[in-house]
Amino acid sequence: MLEETGTKISISTIKRVLYQHNLKGRSARKKPLLQNHHKNARLQFATAHGDKDHTFWRNVLWSDETKIELFGHNDHRHVWRKKGESCKPKNTIPTVKHRGGSIMLWGCFAAGGTGALHKIDGIMRKENYVDILKQHLKTSVRKLKLGRKWVFQMDNDLKHTSKVVAKWLKDNKVKVLEWPSQSADLNPIETLWAELKKRVGARRPTNLTQLQHLCQEEWAKIQQTYCGKLVEGYSKHLTQVKQFKCNASKY
Repeated sequence: MLEETGTKISISTIKRVLYQHNLKGRSARKKPLLQNHHKNARLQFATAHGDKDHTFWRNVLWSDETKIELFGHNDHRHVWRKKGESCKPKNTIPTVKHRGGSIMLWGCFAAGGTGALHKIDGIMRKENYVDILKQHLKTSVRKLKLGRKWVFQMDNDLKHTSKVVAKWLKDNKVKVLEWPSQSADLNPIETLWAELKKRVGARRPTNLTQLQHLCQEEWAKIQQTYCGKLVEGYSKHLTQVKQFKCNASKY
């Protein structure tokens, strides 16, 4: 616009003015697109569970799937933003899937440490998910010494909410935590996945077999104290969700 008026200005001057207004260049965070009904569900979740004490969250078994790439890389885009505005929609970009060799993993954890980590072969269907639960759910609960009132967390993927999965959970008396859609940022396991990928990436695996082996190795090395910190203060995180007007949060 300035150039159209005949005014010339250098990039360094523009940067200096931006800095003077507390705007700094940062990579945009990748967050799911949230529609109004997603935001309403997130608000309901935060409101319904905001008064839960530490004991409740320590007895939640968090779970999720993730893809780990052999030669993964991340797209970056810099944005100018103020402190505390990293998760505003205008400062985030949608997740981009990359091609290349990769493995899919299902894992779970609680405040007491990491549970099972399972490699998913091929496309996971609802029957495969039931098999994973049969193999790993109760063994992880016993390993992590969760209380009798433990609760299982999973997202609203269609495989997770299918009738066959619901029947297995009901038959095995598994209490499932109500979960809002498009809310991966509310699941502390996302931070755990990022830590795992960082550790595995630093060891530079050269093939998928080695990648899988290193994932299992590094998963087992993650300390209980690290897991405990991810869960501690979760109720405060729900307060943050309200403060962010149910947009993506920092978790």
